[in-house]
Amino acid sequence: MAAPIRFDGKVVLVTGAGGGLGKEYALAFADRGASVVVNDLGGSMAGEGKGSRAADLVVNEIKRRGGKAVANYDSVEDGEKVVQTALDNYGRIDVVVNNAGILRDKSFARTSDVDWDLIHRVHLRGSFMVSRAAWPHMKKQKYGRIIMTASAAGIYGNFGQANYSAAKLGLLGLSNTLSIEGKKSNIYCNTIAPIAGSRLTETVMPPEMVAALKPEYVAPLVLYLCNEESSENGALFEVGAGWIGKLRWQRTDGAIVRQKNQAMTPEQVRENWEKITDFNHHHYPTSIQDSTSFSLNIIDQIEAGSQESSSGSSVASYSGGMNAQLAKSHTAKPAEFTYTPKDAILYALGVGMSTKEEDYLKFLYEGADDFSVLPSYIVIPTNACLTESLVAGVPGVDAPLVNVLHGEQYCEVYQPFQPSATLTSKCRVLDILDKGSNAVVLYDVDTYNEKQEKVAYCQFAIFVVGKGNFGGVRTCEGIKKPVDTPKRSPDSTIREKTSIDQAALYRLSGDTNPLHIDPSFAAMAGFKTPILHGLCSFGYGVRHVLKQYANNDVSLFKAVKARFSKPVLPGQTLQTDMWKDGSRIYFQTKVVDNGNICISGAYVDLKDNVTASKPVSSNTSSTVKSNSMFEQMIQQLPNRKGLAAKINAVFVFNILQNGKQAVQWTVDMKSSKEGAIYTGEPKASKADCTVTVEDDNLMDIVSGKLAAPQAFMSGKLKVKGNIMLAQKLGQLFQEQSKL
Repeated sequence: MAAPIRFDGKVVLVTGAGGGLGKEYALAFADRGASVVVNDLGGSMAGEGKGSRAADLVVNEIKRRGGKAVANYDSVEDGEKVVQTALDNYGRIDVVVNNAGILRDKSFARTSDVDWDLIHRVHLRGSFMVSRAAWPHMKKQKYGRIIMTASAAGIYGNFGQANYSAAKLGLLGLSNTLSIEGKKSNIYCNTIAPIAGSRLTETVMPPEMVAALKPEYVAPLVLYLCNEESSENGALFEVGAGWIGKLRWQRTDGAIVRQKNQAMTPEQVRENWEKITDFNHHHYPTSIQDSTSFSLNIIDQIEAGSQESSSGSSVASYSGGMNAQLAKSHTAKPAEFTYTPKDAILYALGVGMSTKEEDYLKFLYEGADDFSVLPSYIVIPTNACLTESLVAGVPGVDAPLVNVLHGEQYCEVYQPFQPSATLTSKCRVLDILDKGSNAVVLYDVDTYNEKQEKVAYCQFAIFVVGKGNFGGVRTCEGIKKPVDTPKRSPDSTIREKTSIDQAALYRLSGDTNPLHIDPSFAAMAGFKTPILHGLCSFGYGVRHVLKQYANNDVSLFKAVKARFSKPVLPGQTLQTDMWKDGSRIYFQTKVVDNGNICISGAYVDLKDNVTASKPVSSNTSSTVKSNSMFEQMIQQLPNRKGLAAKINAVFVFNILQNGKQAVQWTVDMKSSKEGAIYTGEPKASKADCTVTVEDDNLMDIVSGKLAAPQAFMSGKLKVKGNIMLAQKLGQLFQEQSKL
């Protein structure tokens, strides 16, 4: 059974907490361990007068129940003072529940300036002032939860409440924006529209309904949304009488009523009114990007004029959503791309080519006799062509850029690339696959040189979140499918650490998505830090296969297919495992630091009669047996709770082969509660204990074939630093000894 929701150590501010819903929130938070600031001006329902009694009674009740609370009597318009009470008494602010409100109900014609302004000052401006005062403190501590209180009157309207309805719906807009701006700092904001009996609802509900709609039926939702584990953000809920429902916008498919180079008329609107208002065909927009991209798509369709699709319907009749036949009939403009040796070199550096490699000159020096362009460079001009199409919009493809993920990549190269060239790429939609709640758009891109010779073909599988269930096919002819890797151990392995600046370097080749450089943008996409381009990791994998099985001869390259499975962070170590089966090299790439497979289902096809190149040098760690043991430890670490606290030390293992260092591992059980295991020097703390041992000897020690004291006395195991810490190695390798 899951642990109960608690708020120990958290500070919660509830405005308008002298009675009704606010009081119930304050009591509930305090009962679950929170320190509560009970704010209430103590005025009338109409916003007149003030007093301390209401807030004091709630504080006293909390204290009688064993909780912690303090009163605040300021108006919510003085948000700084309200929040300062929390800081002065408890030193922080974690949760803000904007609940304070008043009523001045009048029919619209009788609503005075005072009636309008006072409602907005308390509800909308008050919530703004309190939230703004708490905001910098929440950002600093990288945590915050905010609740806005809307109303059914704001969502649907209500007679006699024009002022109240406008303010309440304004709170929803404020909440939606705060949810976007706060996400990167782990500040979540949600809106509730409660139906509860209170002094505000007494004016619009019969007494028996007020009695039935108890505030305690609303409070559980508020506590859940403010719970540290809740990931809900930017949502709207109706709640009351024990029922909770989530609301969202719904939009019809609509109709394009304007024609190219023609005036738009009311009569055209009348003729299309049934389509415009038909909710039998609809979508659920979730962001402003949905609206913007939809508009761009409509403009593109209108400009397309009267082009006919293969099904006989016109482009201008397209009214949103996924339409595979229409998309396949669309012809995008060809895109030109010119590159020079400098661009090819920059790309090679972006996918990890280094002067440490034996034959680096052929990829990094334009003056080399055998200067070559990596075959995976084809993704740069073709990706530029695809991006141009995505931004312009393709009729029949409903793919807002914020919903788009690069799922899979296939590249086929027919001849080695020249050191410099102008390439022309032509993009088309092969098909749109319906994968349930999501969709996959398959884009084929053919690329030609100046002689109009076809030099390459690429297929991009673009995953579109939330755009499935449109009645399409699940697969199609022409799709390049990923493959399973062989069940046996890899025939060879290459491991390589990426640079902390890898994404910043790779993006200079043309993929300038801010996801890979801007922490704020990455946070909006759900990542703690910018991530490495999937095509960058893809380039590493192709380069490793070329090195191991083609001796870096680009003329032997034929094709590559890969699926992007997990993100990679700049600075992490990539390991490419390879299996040779004739001229096909199966491979997968994983992140050594966490064990995640980042590229799966992958293969490289080489020209026939290719044999393996010379073995990879020892510094690539391709044949170190103990690597698999450390990698297993990485995977087990999350389940070995308390291990770091027991060991509380940083170990460095220098693993030798034939007396020469093959690889270095750091086991840091000191710098974090969870611990960390990775290759290379310690990142956070100096080594407390350094162990130097031959690879085979370490395997024998861990398996019990060789006693550690005997290995130490005979010189097979060398220990520097705090030698006594070596006694804890048994705990560290306990699970591995069972393997």
